[in-house]
Amino acid sequence: MFTVIEGLDGSGKSTQVQLLETELSEQGKTFLHIKLPDYESPSSALVNMYLAGEFGTNASDVNVYAASAFYAVDRFANYLTKWKQAYESGTDIIADRYTTSNAIYQLAKLPREQWDAYLSWLSDFEYGKMGIPQPDKVIYLDMPIDISQKLMSKRYAGDESKKDVHEKNILFLEQCREAAMYTASKWNWHIVSCVRQGALRSREEIHEEIMRIYQAR
Repeated sequence: MFTVIEGLDGSGKSTQVQLLETELSEQGKTFLHIKLPDYESPSSALVNMYLAGEFGTNASDVNVYAASAFYAVDRFANYLTKWKQAYESGTDIIADRYTTSNAIYQLAKLPREQWDAYLSWLSDFEYGKMGIPQPDKVIYLDMPIDISQKLMSKRYAGDESKKDVHEKNILFLEQCREAAMYTASKWNWHIVSCVRQGALRSREEIHEEIMRIYQAR
C-alpha cells in the first residue's frame, strides 16, 4: 500500500505522519516513511530556489509547468535512490507530500477552465512518462487558511519572514485550498477535516480518523 498524507502548510501533516508511524511501529508493522520535497538532496536545488523567491517573489512568477517539473524531478530522483527497492518488494510506503502537491499548489495558478487539462498532463507526466509510482490512497487534511496561518506564525515564533513564497500569500493559499478540494473530487482523495463546528479538532481525534482510512484496504 502506497499512502500519501497531503495538505496545505500548517495543516498538521508532519504531526499526523508521526502519529501514524508511532502506532504502526507499536503494532509491529513494516513500512517506509518518505518526506518530499527532499530538501537536503541536490535534486531539490530548483525547488529551494523557487521557494526562496530567487525566480520571483510571487508564486505566479514561475509558470505552472516549469514549477511542476522542479518538484517532479526531485520526486523522480528520490524514488530511484531511496525507496524504489522497498516499493517493489512490497513494503508499505507512507509519503508526506507527493505529486498530489503539484495538483494543489500549481493547479491554483491556472484559470478554472484549464484545471482538467493540467491534471491530465500531471498524471501522464509523472506517473506515465517519468514512471514514478501512483499512490493507492491519498488522505487530505483540510485546514481553513485563517487557522493554518496562526499555526504557521506560531511555528515561526512570529517571524513572518521565514515563510516561503507559498506560505506568505494568503490569497494564493485560499486558491490552493479550492484546487485541493477540486482535485480530491476528481482523484478520489479521502478528506479529513481538521476543524469541526469552527473549532480545531484534537490531533488524537484526527489521527483516529486517519487510521481508519489507512487500515481500510
